[in-house]
Amino acid sequence: MGRLFGTDGVRGVANADLTAEMALGLSVAAAHVLAEAGTFEGHRPTAVVGRDPRASGEFLEAAVVAGLASAGVDVLLVGVLPTPAVAYLTGSLGADLGVMLSASHNAMPDNGVKFFARGGHKLADELEDRIEAVYEAHRHGEPWERPTGSGVGRVRSYDQGFDEYVGHVVGVLPNRLDGLKIVLDEAHGAAAGASPEAFTRAGAEIVTIGAEPDGLNINDGCGSTHMDKLKAAVIEHGADFGVAHDGDADRCLAVDHTGEEVDGDQILAVLALAMRERGVLRSETVVATVMSNLGFKLALEREGLKLVQTAVGDRYVLEEMKEHGYALGGEQSGHVIILDHATTGDGTLTGLLLAARVAQTGRTLRDLAAVMERLPQVLINVPDVDRSRVKTSAELASAVAEAERELGATGRVLLRPSGTEPLVRVMVEAADIDQARSVAGRLADVVKSALG
Repeated sequence: MGRLFGTDGVRGVANADLTAEMALGLSVAAAHVLAEAGTFEGHRPTAVVGRDPRASGEFLEAAVVAGLASAGVDVLLVGVLPTPAVAYLTGSLGADLGVMLSASHNAMPDNGVKFFARGGHKLADELEDRIEAVYEAHRHGEPWERPTGSGVGRVRSYDQGFDEYVGHVVGVLPNRLDGLKIVLDEAHGAAAGASPEAFTRAGAEIVTIGAEPDGLNINDGCGSTHMDKLKAAVIEHGADFGVAHDGDADRCLAVDHTGEEVDGDQILAVLALAMRERGVLRSETVVATVMSNLGFKLALEREGLKLVQTAVGDRYVLEEMKEHGYALGGEQSGHVIILDHATTGDGTLTGLLLAARVAQTGRTLRDLAAVMERLPQVLINVPDVDRSRVKTSAELASAVAEAERELGATGRVLLRPSGTEPLVRVMVEAADIDQARSVAGRLADVVKSALG
């Protein structure tokens, strides 16, 4: 069996891959592993449990709660809230464990279980591996000691979590948003209540779309993976700009007043300059992945800022930030981590800080985002090849070196073997889109011949 835990918890089609039995079993296993690790020592353990609005989240929440309470963990139910809200409340309430039920930007039939450790941080890989091992042992009949009487966990709703989270993100802002008109696309997801409330409290005039979740419409033609409706709404309402979240609201993408998309790289660039101005960009460094546009790197260099790049995945960005104490990091996809105020990507907080920069400077988002020029980027997936030989093929190395010489300082080549499929991703950036396509096509042909 492959590893259950991916880079962002356990995901699958709800009631097919991710069943109630699995959710219950994983929750029991998590409680046991954290108890063995000493997390619960000397006190009665507590967990914060939240979810996005997917219909399947209702029965999966019940299963998670049953598992935790049966293992002796008290549960605080915070209801439908963004993933970063559950992480924040896990930390602010001093809980021993946080659980979020969401499949983020995935389609509605999917769902997922994500665990947070004390403080609201992602569980270490070794703890996830141990949870998986204990889950499998229990699933195959290994008995476990079950508390009885007063030892079972108690369950109660924690409705004030909504206000506490909204108060937190609004309280972070360096200035108010009065005078701004902003369209918010909530993806019919977890932030449909919290995000509009936060922007309103901060002083913005808001127009909402995708803010009527019914359990079935999450991410359906809206949100950060489908930006056309937001672009149209910004222009229709004459808004200053628009903000789009995904289903669990750990992402933020934006649209300027002309309907032009502002991606995660551009948002990071805008926030980096704002944070440097306020003296909170530690080491004058931003962390991003190797997939960030070369234009982002060139813009930071021009502004005298440093860029540290990691493997693809916000977990690797976060690990680098925590290890070296950096304050800002993120991905082109809109996961932006402001580590002084969040332990995970927080789409609402990111959107608020972007709006605060617009309000504070009096400049348009289009003008602010122009700090970087997105270079044309071409991505080709080459299937049915031996991805394990990407780094050892002399023929491929020679072709990449030739491409890099041709592109010079204003272009770049990245070859990435897929982690799950027999394919290699060829990514080429260049100042000219035709050149990017030409170089990418030639490299894709070499990948086929050398690794096929």
